[in-house]
Amino acid sequence: MRNIALIAARGGSKGLPKKNIRDLAGYPLIAWTIHAALECACIDRVIVSTDDKEIASIARQHGAEVPFLRPSELAQDDSSSIDVLLHALSCVEESEVVTLLQPTSPLRCSQDIEDAFAKWSNTGATSCVSVRQVKAHPNWLVRMNAEGFLIPYDDAPLVRNRQELQPVYVPNGAIYMGLTHEIVKARSFYTTRTTPYIMSDERSWDIDSLLDFEICEMLLSRRTKAHSIAQQDCPAE
Repeated sequence: MRNIALIAARGGSKGLPKKNIRDLAGYPLIAWTIHAALECACIDRVIVSTDDKEIASIARQHGAEVPFLRPSELAQDDSSSIDVLLHALSCVEESEVVTLLQPTSPLRCSQDIEDAFAKWSNTGATSCVSVRQVKAHPNWLVRMNAEGFLIPYDDAPLVRNRQELQPVYVPNGAIYMGLTHEIVKARSFYTTRTTPYIMSDERSWDIDSLLDFEICEMLLSRRTKAHSIAQQDCPAE
């Protein structure tokens, strides 16, 4: 099945200006995701959707296609990723599978994408979303009541023994994949048959702040001592 990878990277980042092309361990941030996608046998085309000409130029330098510039109304703070995806799909040839990769997840490597594709293909699911396990279990959440005293967040009794709790997960933003027609119909990667791809905490970092950036730079610098950007092996779990 033909699989198009879409990397959405707008130019206006208020929290960390020019975040998507900021140098991270020797390469622009977006380059880490582009190269991870290009290394995947399961992906046929790597397309960047951006409103920014500088991002477009850098993306092309690193091997991605930028066949269009995204309209400004889809590059706002409140623009939804699904609208960006639908716009991109309307601008390129049809594909059976679409994979959305956020450029702010630079520690996700090509093997993660390949493994997510393999799991999705083998389960018969309509989509796959990458997740990480939550260490602070929701059952341990507390809130203050009207008197200012701590009580269980959802009024359920607290379970103190970690072994008694079922694992829970949160999407990490690294990989969204699924059948194109199902995603378009649902306007979401979450369907009634969405399988998870579980990733480690280290590879689940999503850059939103300068601290996130510095942590990812440290981890990537350590990884690149032995490998080039185009040969990024996932570290052993």
